[in-house]
Amino acid sequence: MRVEISNSETNQLGVPLPKGRLRMYRTDDSDGRREFTGENEMEHLPKNELLKLDMGYAFDLVGERVQKDFSIDTTIKQMSESFEIKLRNRKEAPIEIRVIESLYRTMNWRIVAKNLPFEKIDSRTH
Repeated sequence: MRVEISNSETNQLGVPLPKGRLRMYRTDDSDGRREFTGENEMEHLPKNELLKLDMGYAFDLVGERVQKDFSIDTTIKQMSESFEIKLRNRKEAPIEIRVIESLYRTMNWRIVAKNLPFEKIDSRTH
C-alpha cells in the first residue's frame, strides 16, 4: 500500500518535516478503536512537497503479470512484447489499484494495445 500526502496547510501540515519513522493508524468502523496499519522511514520533506511512502502489502489484493509474447526483428532493430496483468480485489469495498511498470529494455517505447488508460510518467515508467 502506497500512501501519498501533500505536506500542505490544507492537510493541516505545511511545515518542513524531519527525517524519521512514520506510523499509520486508522479508526475501525465497527468499534471506533485505532488500528495500526503500517510504518516506514521517511526522508526530510520540505513544505508543500508530496510525501510518498510504501506502508506494506495489502493481503487481500492480488496481481498477476504474465509475459504473453516476445519477438525481436533485427532487420529493423525492433522488439515487441506483450503482457497480461490481472488484478483481483478481495476486499468488500471498491479500491483503486495503481500498476506501475518499469520498462527497462529501452527508452524509446510505445504501447500499441491496451484495455485501460495509462499515463506515461517518464521515458522508462508508465
